[in-house]
Amino acid sequence: MVGVPSALRPPSFLFDLDGTLVDSVYQHVLAWREALEREGIELSVWRIHRRIGMSGGLFVQGLLRETGRPLDPAVLERLQRGHAEAYARLRPQVRPLPGARDLLAHLTGAGVPWAIATSGRLESAGPAIASLGVPEGVPVVTRDQVSRAKPDPDLFLAAAERLGVDIADSVVVGDSVWDLLAARRARALGVGLLSGGYGADELERAGAYRVYEDPADLLRHLDEVGVRS
Repeated sequence: MVGVPSALRPPSFLFDLDGTLVDSVYQHVLAWREALEREGIELSVWRIHRRIGMSGGLFVQGLLRETGRPLDPAVLERLQRGHAEAYARLRPQVRPLPGARDLLAHLTGAGVPWAIATSGRLESAGPAIASLGVPEGVPVVTRDQVSRAKPDPDLFLAAAERLGVDIADSVVVGDSVWDLLAARRARALGVGLLSGGYGADELERAGAYRVYEDPADLLRHLDEVGVRS
């Protein structure tokens, strides 16, 4: 909004993807479990879920550390490839979360800048992004485009830069503690959603200013995060 004093402008929104805009967290969990079991690694589903939202490399290293397995680069590569293959089979089950398309359309109509920043690679994230009807010109930053993924702040910093906005004037919306840790490190305001399976208390401890159920609930409360009708 050119010519509008920064203090009067609505914030920009930087959205995570999985568990925030699309209902894909548990498909990722099952895909990781399949990849791990191929390597003879058995882990409870809840342990896998706790790390969803991190970059794939950090995710695998953390899980292998829990099992005491050596961090063999060949194993790391096979696990990431196995996850991608398993997730591709489950991808037809993935749908936008309630209110996600309406929320993004509302922000677009109101002239509020927004972008998507995901720890997923473009290969796996592309179909989910397409299901949201993202308008042409909206920045989408994937793991392929940054040096480090969440909980490092690189994805959100890159998204703000692509929008041409100050990260300090942005709201990061995510469903995991890793999103909110990255938001804090980027010095952005964090908003949590329960749609990825984390509890409100966990999200708040990680830095969430507000916590909502899902995108539909956030849409109903946009005034609480600085977007006026």
